[in-house]
Amino acid sequence: MSNQRAFNNFTEFYPYYLEEHSDATCRRLHFLGSLLVLLVAVWALTSGNPVWLLSLPVIGYGFAWVGHFRFEKNRPATFQYPLYSLMGDWVMFRDMLIGRIRF
Repeated sequence: MSNQRAFNNFTEFYPYYLEEHSDATCRRLHFLGSLLVLLVAVWALTSGNPVWLLSLPVIGYGFAWVGHFRFEKNRPATFQYPLYSLMGDWVMFRDMLIGRIRF
């Protein structure tokens, strides 16, 4: 039997996603990884060197997974809910930028 919960849509998933990111250090690492992904993507596109785009998954997931395994002590939602988790990363990033979620 699977431990995977069923979500009908992202709106149902997001509260679960936030529960999985209750540790402030984990959230900060997610934020830093997402910010670096944006900066490296801009650099890759403006420098004319798109090979930098290959580093984006390593940067984004690297910071996030350190946060989960080291600080949150849980398994990243990416493994069970890859699309919703990716969406959650960017919604949480926005929510932290606008102050809806504390760093």
